[in-house]
Amino acid sequence: MNYALTNGNVITPDAILPGATLCIADGKIAALQSDSSGLDGYRIVDVGGAWIMPGIVDIHADYVEHMAAPRPTSVMDFGFALRQAERELVAHGVTTMYHSLSIHDSMEFAPSAIRSPEMTQKLIGVIDAIHSDQHIIHHRFHARFEIDSVGRVEELRGYIRDGKVHLISFMDHTPGQGQYRDLEIYRKTLKGYRNISDAEVDQIISVSQARQKLSLDAITQLGAYAREYGIAVASHDDDSVEKLDLVQSFGATISEFPITLEVAQAARAAGMHTVAGAPNVLLGGSHSGNLSAGRAVQADAVDILCSDYYPAALLAAVFQLHRQTGHSLEQMVRLITLNPARAVFLDDQAGSIEAGKRADLLVVRELGDGSPYVAQTFVAGNLLYTSEYRR
Repeated sequence: MNYALTNGNVITPDAILPGATLCIADGKIAALQSDSSGLDGYRIVDVGGAWIMPGIVDIHADYVEHMAAPRPTSVMDFGFALRQAERELVAHGVTTMYHSLSIHDSMEFAPSAIRSPEMTQKLIGVIDAIHSDQHIIHHRFHARFEIDSVGRVEELRGYIRDGKVHLISFMDHTPGQGQYRDLEIYRKTLKGYRNISDAEVDQIISVSQARQKLSLDAITQLGAYAREYGIAVASHDDDSVEKLDLVQSFGATISEFPITLEVAQAARAAGMHTVAGAPNVLLGGSHSGNLSAGRAVQADAVDILCSDYYPAALLAAVFQLHRQTGHSLEQMVRLITLNPARAVFLDDQAGSIEAGKRADLLVVRELGDGSPYVAQTFVAGNLLYTSEYRR
């Protein structure tokens, strides 16, 4: 069905067009016009002054892991879990999700059955199968590869070769650097997951720091292999300007969760995309004492927000940042639409309202207190979600 969304405040990359009409035909954005003339053949939807914006592109979220294993000992059927996850995601306005699954050999924090090699392989297969079958949103796989997983390199290469990987990030959670450069934060975090003694924590730190890691040459080869398949490469938890030079040497163009404002600014100056978590914005800071996403956005040091673990935070964070920073709404909307699409080479298809692009669109309203909510979601031109508040 072809739709014409009339009387909307359409958010384009560089402006907001009040009272505009957006036409959808054959799953694509057909036209954007200032009035409601010439709409024969379209089903007219008067959005009553609501915002019309692109669907959200979320390039880092482990939400599916929580849906698949809501408790450490409760592993749901993966197909069922993914279908329930996408029903929730479409309500939050996420139309393209890069499911971020960890590929690693060891788990110092809460042991999770979902992160075993067998479970990861199975879930990757389900993501690929559902995207090729009946589905609601666009499913992609973000491979989070821990660099001490030396025994799983060929497994990752196989996923890339089979077309199942759409983004790769190289991670190093060794205590004493990166996210856990402060060992006291590492100790507190570890104890939050497990009831263990200080001596046991010391032993875990020692073993982790001594564990074999991939060489720079091996990482560089993997990065080059990914790029041959058109896959973007990201670094993770960059904690110094010197590390930025290192990650760029193996082809990283995305810096996920830079640890400090200085590093985030240096990454942007070097032409990298920088990613922070939307929950960080709503919480007023990092849960581990690192970079404040709100402060980084204010300083134009972060150009992408991801949901990380809480998809509901994305839309709310954008509107909150618009009010708090003074940045325009269209600029803040780019944090969750066009900018992430560009980072993963998807901007020719999604991320902005332009004729010819896929009609992944949101109709967004605000409650009396200014809280935004998704009233309607279109995916590839299909109206797949509608909801309104009632009194």
